[in-house]
Amino acid sequence: MTSSTRSTPDRTAEALHADSIVIDAVCPLVMHDPGYMAWYREGGVTALAPTVGGWEDAYTTLTRIAGWHRLLREHDDVLLVRQAGDIEMAKRRGCLGIYLHLQGTDPIEDNLDLIDLYKNLGVGVIQLTYNVRNRVGDGCEERTDAGLSRFGIKLVERLNDARVIVDCSHTGLRTSLEAIEHSAAPVILSHANLSSVHPSPRNASDDLIRAVADSGGVIGIAGFPAFVADNASPSLDQFIAHIDGIVQRIGIEHVGLGIDYYWGQAGIATEEEAMGTYNASVRAGRWSSAYPPPPHHYPAGIETPKTLRYLTARLLARGYREPEVRKILGENWLRVMRRVWG
Repeated sequence: MTSSTRSTPDRTAEALHADSIVIDAVCPLVMHDPGYMAWYREGGVTALAPTVGGWEDAYTTLTRIAGWHRLLREHDDVLLVRQAGDIEMAKRRGCLGIYLHLQGTDPIEDNLDLIDLYKNLGVGVIQLTYNVRNRVGDGCEERTDAGLSRFGIKLVERLNDARVIVDCSHTGLRTSLEAIEHSAAPVILSHANLSSVHPSPRNASDDLIRAVADSGGVIGIAGFPAFVADNASPSLDQFIAHIDGIVQRIGIEHVGLGIDYYWGQAGIATEEEAMGTYNASVRAGRWSSAYPPPPHHYPAGIETPKTLRYLTARLLARGYREPEVRKILGENWLRVMRRVWG
């Protein structure tokens, strides 16, 4: 990392970061241990989305959500987000806003009424698949991409009715495009980089990001190294290259952050713990060759949530204006939330 990237942010960048609404749309790290919320606070994050399930059954997911509600009851500096205005309230109060995220629809099982239950419990975003096929459609790593099932079409409609944001991260191209076609509300990619910047089965094609933009949605840029660049320790500039790519192709209004910090990454897990997490995901069939073995070094300068202010400083240094930086950090997500959640 160059000295200009790694140097302490100047007062302009520090002030802008402190004043901005900062939203990280995908946070598996705090699902593993809510204590890591302190790292997000240190990084100036206003609101974040713990992953509370996706490939588990309803009982397991509801049990995990129950634990979050106990935590929310016990901590008056953490606020459950149900509407976009709650994030603005969290910013004013100095609280950490929390909205819950499912990375897959297995917890819905075959009962669409569970969508309303999850919504009432604070689940604001539901991702359709996690890499592989489920009841809804095909994941992005399936051999085929058959599109939405009949159940999947009904599910998208129910997500719209319940005012839950539809997320097509980890989802096959045809399945995603059909979800956008059937959705009456904006569709997002909570964490997906650009395949035209760095090829990966997990990254999004230009056709897909344009369809997301046409729906009014946003693409959150992820920090998982294999989705950023072809080197094991990507730079902050390589991460920002995906932001640049979104801006150049579909506009500044359609990019946000979905960094996807997780418990098996370098700087958090030991080597043994990281390999255990990796091997478990491979054995379960959730991860394939698109996910190289650890260590997984997140972009230099934002290796963990604690140092997200370096991203703000680097965006300014690369010529982004303050209003544009605010959009990237959180205002674009907030726009979608207002539209869907109210």
